[in-house]
Amino acid sequence: MSVRSRSWALVSATVLVLSAAIAALGPAAAVASETGKIDWTPCHQELGPTFECGTLQVPLEYSSRGNQDSNSNEPQQISNSRDGRQISIAVARLLATDQRNRIGSIFINPGGPGGSGVDFVLFAGPFLFSADVRAKFDIVGFDPRGIFRSTQLQCFGSPAEWAPFFLPFAFPSNAAEEKLQKAADAFLAGACAERGGRIIDHMSTANVARDLDMLRAAVGDTRLTYAGYSYGSYLGVTYANLFPGRVRALIVDGVLDPIAWSTGTRREGDTVPFSTRLRSDQGAQATLQEFFRLCDAGTGCAFAPNSAQRFAALGERLKASPLQLIDPATGQVIEFNYSLLILNTLFAMYASESWPFLAAFLADLEAIVGPAQLGASLDALRETIGLNQRFADPTYRNNLEGFPGVACSDSDNPDSYKAWSRQGALADEQFGYFGRLWTWVSSICAVWPGTDSGRYLGPFTRTTANPVLVIGNQFDPATRYQGAVTVSGLLPRSRLLTVHGWGHTSLFRSQCADAAVAAYLLRMTLPATGTVCEQDFIPFVPTTLALQQSSSSQARVRGQLIPSGLARSGH
Repeated sequence: MSVRSRSWALVSATVLVLSAAIAALGPAAAVASETGKIDWTPCHQELGPTFECGTLQVPLEYSSRGNQDSNSNEPQQISNSRDGRQISIAVARLLATDQRNRIGSIFINPGGPGGSGVDFVLFAGPFLFSADVRAKFDIVGFDPRGIFRSTQLQCFGSPAEWAPFFLPFAFPSNAAEEKLQKAADAFLAGACAERGGRIIDHMSTANVARDLDMLRAAVGDTRLTYAGYSYGSYLGVTYANLFPGRVRALIVDGVLDPIAWSTGTRREGDTVPFSTRLRSDQGAQATLQEFFRLCDAGTGCAFAPNSAQRFAALGERLKASPLQLIDPATGQVIEFNYSLLILNTLFAMYASESWPFLAAFLADLEAIVGPAQLGASLDALRETIGLNQRFADPTYRNNLEGFPGVACSDSDNPDSYKAWSRQGALADEQFGYFGRLWTWVSSICAVWPGTDSGRYLGPFTRTTANPVLVIGNQFDPATRYQGAVTVSGLLPRSRLLTVHGWGHTSLFRSQCADAAVAAYLLRMTLPATGTVCEQDFIPFVPTTLALQQSSSSQARVRGQLIPSGLARSGH
């Protein structure tokens, strides 16, 4: 995998963690449907007899905001499309294990933007929620418009045509590299302007939310039950504000600040890229500081002691002289430069389970072992976070086009690369190692040819029919904790659940958080105000001690402990 493609992968945050298991899956069955109806067909029988796949036809373009701010429970009608043109939305579901007592469907989104909800449900559906939740709900994932199996934004004939987009660095650090970045962006934007078709102007999150409301109606649910992770939080918040009266239970986890994503404040969109406005660089730096702290204070960390100082010194050495690595998978020689150190460190921040492998790799870099040994060490690190896997799906996966197709349509951004150069340097200076990386990931928006007049820019303060559950991880390297705090303040009657943990989103981190989610989905019971759940696994803590701590599954409220039974009930 090239340097540039690895860099692009960080925009699909949750998908990074899940890709290892998704790799073995094939494409979902493409099943024709009537308007407003999903014709479900059994699919992926190798995974079990309880998966079904289908498609839903939706309007390419909804008529003049006709379904925004709706408190009605009536489904959006196809006649509201402007010209009658339809597109297909691919859907997969895992059936509830107790169909007799089934409550409804839970729609899920894995993030990105550009992540596949179909892949997400096929892999993660059996593990996302507790057994009692899976008994009462069908788990439904869909590929958003423009993505993968749905009507797709496709700008190339095959991945072989992507080569000019790939660069030998993760982000530019000087004028010469910025010139290469601009050329790569122009290559992608030019291909999409020529071959993208009409879908390129209709990929905003607001239109995905309108599709989601049609999916809700198609499965027969009066109100929506939804869980969105990372970028999926923005989809959830958008739905909550377009259709506030149709919310049954809505979870956003790993939360993006919707104002920062869309417009920023005080005309920030003219001068500051959206990926900078989110301040993911600040969240990533705080998470890295925790890596240093826990590494130095714990046991078995190969990069202790003085890990922060050693990391800084290692970075300076790589700026001066990159190292040679040999990729064990391909035998290819990689020039491992400073930008790749920062990129791979960020990848490791997504999952604190990978931190011992990061420490071992950093120690090997510091010792300047042979290229093959360094490559093997990097390979072990990447294995723990799913970056070594290849998708088995033989169809074209629009990994390059999907992210800008949504993100650039949603957000206001500068039209000059000087803004990315200025803001990236300033972010590095103010917030640490990840400023340029998180800033330049959105540079394609400077020249992106698509727009969407149907996008939604707020307000994000509608009162929903039922309260929204907002979950924030205190040390999240992609969606910083402050995003969850902001959204819980914007949405009236919402409830913030804090997870004291390290990594991206709360998924698979905390039994306490899982219990709170189950209580909310099943009984609409919210956790007590101020609840803080602990992560079960603690990096660099002996396994026996970590198991003892996680077995208590305790939640803290305003500095006090709540017994696990009350934490599960949400009282």
